[in-house]
Amino acid sequence: MQVRWLDRPAPYQPVWQAMQDFTEQRDDETPDTLWLVEHAPVYTLGQAGKPEHILNPHGIPVVHCNRGGQVTYHGPGQVVLYTLVDLRRRGVFVREFVTLLEQAVLDLLAEAGVEGACRKPGAPGIYVPQSALRRPRGEALAKIAALGVKIRNGRAYHGVALNVAMDLDPFLGINPCGYEGLQTVDLQACGIEADLIPTGDRLAEIFSAAWKAAGHQGDGHDANPDGSGAG
Repeated sequence: MQVRWLDRPAPYQPVWQAMQDFTEQRDDETPDTLWLVEHAPVYTLGQAGKPEHILNPHGIPVVHCNRGGQVTYHGPGQVVLYTLVDLRRRGVFVREFVTLLEQAVLDLLAEAGVEGACRKPGAPGIYVPQSALRRPRGEALAKIAALGVKIRNGRAYHGVALNVAMDLDPFLGINPCGYEGLQTVDLQACGIEADLIPTGDRLAEIFSAAWKAAGHQGDGHDANPDGSGAG
């Protein structure tokens, strides 16, 4: 599997177009590829996105894109792992793929010392309990990573975004992932001082190892040819 960082900060639309081009042009021999990205500030609205969840963009661009899910924010201090992988060739269903992405984040957070990170039924993504935060606020889970994928002819793109050390105020301008009042946090809020590039490198390493171990090649298993998933 190939892994590379894109130039930082990366504007969203050219990266999105490049993912689509890569997916359309790849063939059965094209290596699976991971892109690590730190985006310039942008709100992205997925296929299920509702404009009313953008409360006050404060001049931040809004891009309607083709990943699954609602609205989220990308910006400096957040690492996005874009997974350009062939599910059909690997024999992996979309739900399995999403689980692999989520588990990669959970494994990284556990390594970093974040206790209690978890999934949330009915709300894809990764969350942390208030007990993991330096400044707890109430009792609700707080979101630290969001994901959204697109499947085209059994091949995936888009991926997962992990908040490392960022200005979280732009999340106040939206209902993150369509949930009013959802608290969004980063590793720094959990008391973890982490650098973006090593964090991204480790996330890619964890996912790559899990991807190589996944799948059902050669047993007649056929991954979903098209679809999306999000959180």
